[in-house]
Amino acid sequence: MHPLPMRAPSILGCLLPFAALACNSPRGSVRPAELPTIPDVAVSSSPFAEVHCAYKERAPQAYVFVELTGSYAASGHSIQEVAQLMQKQGLEPSGPPFGLFFDDPGSVPVAELRSRIGFPVEVPAAPTAPLRADVLPGATVAYALAAGAYPEVPRCYPGILAYMKRMHWVVAGPICEIYLVEPGSVKDWSELRCEVQIPVAMAP
Repeated sequence: MHPLPMRAPSILGCLLPFAALACNSPRGSVRPAELPTIPDVAVSSSPFAEVHCAYKERAPQAYVFVELTGSYAASGHSIQEVAQLMQKQGLEPSGPPFGLFFDDPGSVPVAELRSRIGFPVEVPAAPTAPLRADVLPGATVAYALAAGAYPEVPRCYPGILAYMKRMHWVVAGPICEIYLVEPGSVKDWSELRCEVQIPVAMAP
């Protein structure tokens, strides 16, 4: 799969309607992760005038997912579907849900946009369709911790990409958004946290 180009993906305001899904779904069907007491990077908040970034080595991670093609605005509906299918197949998630976004809506037709919605698992699984399994490869990633409503998260992308440019890096894989807090578990969306990871490589 081709990585995103080195510019801000134009998916602002159209990404994941995760908040509405979680608030209308049975409590506990999407398990929230517990946040560390002290994050390893400062939290960035909407409107993301300043985005705090760092980099780290991401370890390989087995995961179960559904493969999607089309508007990213519809991707969030699959979080609940994946959770329910995993439960039916006896597969236990080992962490919060995440989305992988492979294409830039600014240069790829909406009908051809590729994404995955999934959950990490402790060991590689062998699910039945429509679930699939893969391993998220280890990589050096630039990342930020975004606070606020999940549909607003892409507004922090330009800040991460600017940080990467200063480091002489380019995008080397799909953008990964990890939804650390279930919207239905908080009183205010400012309590939501999403870690955005962008795999990087040295610029040519």
